[in-house]
Amino acid sequence: MKFRSERDSLVEALATAGRAVSNRMTMPVLAGLLITSTENQLTVTGTDGDLSVQVTLEVIGIDDGTAVIPARLATDITRSLEPGAVTFHAAPDKEEVEISAARSQFTLRSYPVVEFPAVSLTSESSAHIPSGTLAEALRQVVRASSNDDARPLLTGVLLTASNGGLRLVATDSYRLALRDLEGADGVVGDEDILVPAKALTELQRLVNPGDEGTVGVTTTGSEITFHVGNVSISTRLISGSYPDYRQLIPESYPNTLHLGKETLVGALRRVRLLVKDNTTPVRLSMRAGGVDLKVVSQEVGEGTETVDGDYTGEDLTIAFNPSYLIEGIEAVAGDEVIIETSDATRPATVRSGEADSYRYLLMPVRVS
Repeated sequence: MKFRSERDSLVEALATAGRAVSNRMTMPVLAGLLITSTENQLTVTGTDGDLSVQVTLEVIGIDDGTAVIPARLATDITRSLEPGAVTFHAAPDKEEVEISAARSQFTLRSYPVVEFPAVSLTSESSAHIPSGTLAEALRQVVRASSNDDARPLLTGVLLTASNGGLRLVATDSYRLALRDLEGADGVVGDEDILVPAKALTELQRLVNPGDEGTVGVTTTGSEITFHVGNVSISTRLISGSYPDYRQLIPESYPNTLHLGKETLVGALRRVRLLVKDNTTPVRLSMRAGGVDLKVVSQEVGEGTETVDGDYTGEDLTIAFNPSYLIEGIEAVAGDEVIIETSDATRPATVRSGEADSYRYLLMPVRVS
C-alpha cells in the first residue's frame, strides 16, 4: 500500500476515525486504525467493537493495499510534519508502515490486518434529518444522559416517533431532557431505539446549528449508522426497556417564572463560585418581581444575587444542583427562559419562552 495526501486533510481523517479506537489490552489491534487505499480513495476506520467511525478522502493512490496503524502515534506524527504532501507506505511482506514528508521519515510497527474486526458500514440512508436541527437537539439532550456504566440504559438517548417526527430523550435520574424534531420521520419505526450517548457525542462534533443539508440515518437490526459528508458513524444499539419518562412530566404547573436567559446564567455562575463540591445547592426564592439566588458554603462563605423577572404563583423557595440548572438553561433556545414549579420537592421544568420543542426537567435538592 502506498499513497500521498495533503497533511491537514489526512490529519483530520485520522483524528476523526481515531476517536472510536479502544485501548483494551485484551485486543491491542483495537488501538489501531484500518487504512485501505483503493485507486485514489483512502478509507480510514476506527472501532472499539461497539462504536465505529469511518472516513473516506481523496488521495493520490500509488499502490492499493491495507494496513492497521497505531492510531494515536500515527495521528500525532502526521500532525507534527511540515505542511505539504505526506506519503504512507506499507510493504505487503512487512508489518510496518513508513510515514514521510520533506526531510522527515518515521517507521512504525503495524498490527496484523487479519486481527482487525470486520466493520461493515452501509452507505445507503433510509431516512434523513436536517443537520442544523439535529445539531441543536443533540446539544440540548445528550448532556442529560448518564456516565454510569452500572446503569447502561441511562447511558443512551431514546429515539422515539412522536407526532409524525422524532423525539430525543435522555436522563441520568436527576434530570431529563426532551426535544421534538419535525421533518425527521422514518428514523424509527414501531419500536423505540436506544442509541449510546457516546456515539451521539461523536456525531455532535460533525454538525453545527445553522448547518444546511441533512444527516443520513440507517437502522439495521441492532445497529444504527449516521452519515455526515465523508464520515460514517455506526454503533450498536442498547437493548432493554427505557424508563417511562412520560409519567414524570406534569400536565401543568401552578408557578411560572419568566427571566432573561443570559442574565440568569450570569448570576448563577457568579454564586456558583462558592460551590466546592457537588452537594452544595443554589436556592431560588421566587417571588413577585423575580428571584433571589443564594449559595451557602460552610467552609467558604455565602453569595446572593437578585434577578428581575415576571413571576406568577405563590412565593416558593426551591434548591437545585447549580451545574445541572445552568446546563439546562444554557440549552434553551432564544433570549428568554421559563422555569415552572409545583413545590420544593417535585421536578421543575426549564423551557424556552419562544418554542415548546425542548423540555428540561430537574429534580430539586432537599434543604433544611
